Amino acid sequence: MALKHEPTAPYDSTQDALRVLETVARHTTGVTDAELTRETGLGTERLTPLLRMLRREGYVEQITDGAYVTGAALTRLASAHHHEEALRGRLQQTLERLRDCIGAAVYLSRYVDGEVTVIQYADGPATPAVNEWVDFRSCAHATALGKSLLGQLDHDGRRDHLSRHKMARLTSRTITSDKLLLSRLASQPPTVPVLDLQEYAVGTVCAAVPITAGSTAGCLALSLPVEHAHRLRRAADTLNRNATRVLLSLAI
Repeated sequence: MALKHEPTAPYDSTQDALRVLETVARHTTGVTDAELTRETGLGTERLTPLLRMLRREGYVEQITDGAYVTGAALTRLASAHHHEEALRGRLQQTLERLRDCIGAAVYLSRYVDGEVTVIQYADGPATPAVNEWVDFRSCAHATALGKSLLGQLDHDGRRDHLSRHKMARLTSRTITSDKLLLSRLASQPPTVPVLDLQEYAVGTVCAAVPITAGSTAGCLALSLPVEHAHRLRRAADTLNRNATRVLLSLAI
């Protein structure tokens, strides 16, 4: 099994952000905007929003003379002793901010050892998580996050997964034809969110965007009650625009 690597906007933003962080880290006493522009090759129109995002996430800080230095969040993530704990905490904070920004439950999922795995999620009283009435591992064909993960595999990887998991009909909208599903996965543009319009559960709509980091397929997803279906595409676009935050945490 192999992953399909197709560039999307979050990957470009992550690479640019990592370039900025590496430059800041080299200048232990601080680096100015002008120096960052010169050393990273990024124009002001690109650098300014990246610095704003990196400051908001705590990866860089601005000192009294306006120069930038590494922030507390980056220091914690860089510590090998506390890396896993710090990463989980950082991801949870990011998911909770996305939940509040979008107004929907948000999920981080990865394809681990041939199975769909929800790593972390953020929900709340006003943004309840979807009721997992059927194990997500057995119904990738019916969920937005499952289809997003399968879409990042090559053709053989998708067929292998479907050979191990029967495509059960969960609602009247569920796709149960492997030929149809494989066709839709093959034609899904990597930059367009995958949708689940009551395919997994009646009363729930979902969307997912890819965030592959390294050799493991991953995705960010959200769920909404069907009465908020009119917000789904806009919410999915917001999720996609903010995927860089999660990718950056995974890449550090």
